[in-house]
Amino acid sequence: MRLKDKVALITGASSGIGRHTALLFAAEGASVVATDIDDEAGKQTVSDIEAEDGRAIYVHADVAQEADCRQMVEQAESTFGKLNVIFNNAGIMHPQDDNAETTSLDIWELTMAINLKGVFLGCKYGIPALRRAGGGSIINTASFVALMGAATPQIAYTASKGGVLAMTRELAIVHARENIRVNALCPGPLHTELLMKFLDTEAKKQRRLVHIPVGRFGEAKEMAEAALFLASDASSYVTGTDFRVDGGITSAYVTPES
Repeated sequence: MRLKDKVALITGASSGIGRHTALLFAAEGASVVATDIDDEAGKQTVSDIEAEDGRAIYVHADVAQEADCRQMVEQAESTFGKLNVIFNNAGIMHPQDDNAETTSLDIWELTMAINLKGVFLGCKYGIPALRRAGGGSIINTASFVALMGAATPQIAYTASKGGVLAMTRELAIVHARENIRVNALCPGPLHTELLMKFLDTEAKKQRRLVHIPVGRFGEAKEMAEAALFLASDASSYVTGTDFRVDGGITSAYVTPES
């Protein structure tokens, strides 16, 4: 078991990458703190873990709210005695997120509050907990669009994920000597509810697919496997990376100089 005796907090654990990661981490021996704002689905994730004799609790947390982020970390430590892994995964891709001219300020601010501020708050309160545990791993969900422009306009999402990637690099440097590793998981286009709601026409889907060398959307469970590597001791010398799990899309379009 690659996460035996570790405690992992996962935001956005009710669906998609978060849910698959919670199930996988528990199967690999971790005690899981699953957080979300969708209480019913989040509790179902925990029930599914417990059905396989895993250990998990559900904590309601809106990552855009400072008090919620403080409380989810406190709950992890009070329940399981420590915190070793934080997966700042919760995020949105709003259907009204478009180009700079048409995207409203409300959509911009909502996206930044969840996708960027939420990761900052998870790190703000999670890092002291990891330090108390003697170190650990932080995984922040960024995106391939943090490294290249998106074919379908989504200005707020792209900017927020670029911020996550930059913040991850700095945190990795600042905390490297504390045995705290910080990496950004950069998924390519995925066949998840989040993206499929955004790519709501066949034309939009094909505009993404044509750029992916492997010729298909990725799956949430494939991102969970990547997160497992970053959470485990197998990646003990890995920090500050943009860990790309993207079907080759960035290799096809991003030059080494960029």
